Amino acid sequence: MAGLLAGCATSPVGLPPVSVAASGETVPVGTANEDAADDPAIWRNAANPAASLIVATDKKAGLYVYNLAGEIMSFTDAGQVNNVDLVELEDGTVFVAASDRNDPLNSHIVFFTLDTAAGELVPAGRVPSGPGEGYGLCLSTHGGLSVLAVIKDGTLREYEIAESLPGETPMVELTREFSVPTQPEGCVYDDRDGTLYVGEEVAGIWRFADGATEGALVAPIDNQYLVADVEGLSIVTQGEDGGYLVASSQGDNAYAVYRLPDMTPLGRFAIGEGAFGATQETDGIDLVTGNFGPDYPDGLFVAQDGQNAPEAQNFKLVSWGAVLEVLGLE
Repeated sequence: MAGLLAGCATSPVGLPPVSVAASGETVPVGTANEDAADDPAIWRNAANPAASLIVATDKKAGLYVYNLAGEIMSFTDAGQVNNVDLVELEDGTVFVAASDRNDPLNSHIVFFTLDTAAGELVPAGRVPSGPGEGYGLCLSTHGGLSVLAVIKDGTLREYEIAESLPGETPMVELTREFSVPTQPEGCVYDDRDGTLYVGEEVAGIWRFADGATEGALVAPIDNQYLVADVEGLSIVTQGEDGGYLVASSQGDNAYAVYRLPDMTPLGRFAIGEGAFGATQETDGIDLVTGNFGPDYPDGLFVAQDGQNAPEAQNFKLVSWGAVLEVLGLE
């Protein structure tokens, strides 16, 4: 959640980030004058990369589907949905889940499938995910389909999602319940081995092995690479255990990049002023590598922009290749 820390003169500032410009942006969300846009999820169209889609939340109203030009393909009135994630299943179904906080005392998860031709979400049911306010969420396909419900009080509940017939609400089964000490939000799985990364907003990034309920704080808030709050997390995998983890360092409007598997910090970048403006106070992020067409030939990074005045909040689109270039990475 945007903490408005960037505007405070006494707020910590991390190591100077390198700057990269956005190559595009979405139409603003419909809720104006509020902290409303929150989290994106990218679907890459392997057959026609330029026809890829972005699903993103207005946490006061529902879910948008955008094309790569940032245009609205559709809007789904789902009320207060905070974080969103998607995976493409073996049969080609694009399965979407979002954290539902319409009941602040009892969390839920709402499911959809993405009609990729029409750019529309098709409702697939809503399931309870235990007491507490729903907040973060991420999906995994390691060993089957599962979802992590991140509760605002620090509780983490992982559910296995069973196959269901079209039109039926998926069945879910709780497989583990664990926690971090204070409020979390961002999370991401490494689907190669089921490793889970969770951002505890004022403390840093936790890592949990597949099935484990005890984790390790592998990237603490240090006011160098991470300045509280730590928000969105995303991952790029390379080989058996390599790649990068990217985190939103919301407190100073930057993004930290760590090397996997050892979580060595490699640098920081910011989305600076350009044709589409800078980003501030970013909540959710997503990153998918591969060709997305001429503007994003090496991958697409999408970040929520918490200060998009005079318009409502929106999402900025950045070439991942441009980020690698300014950081001197491959």
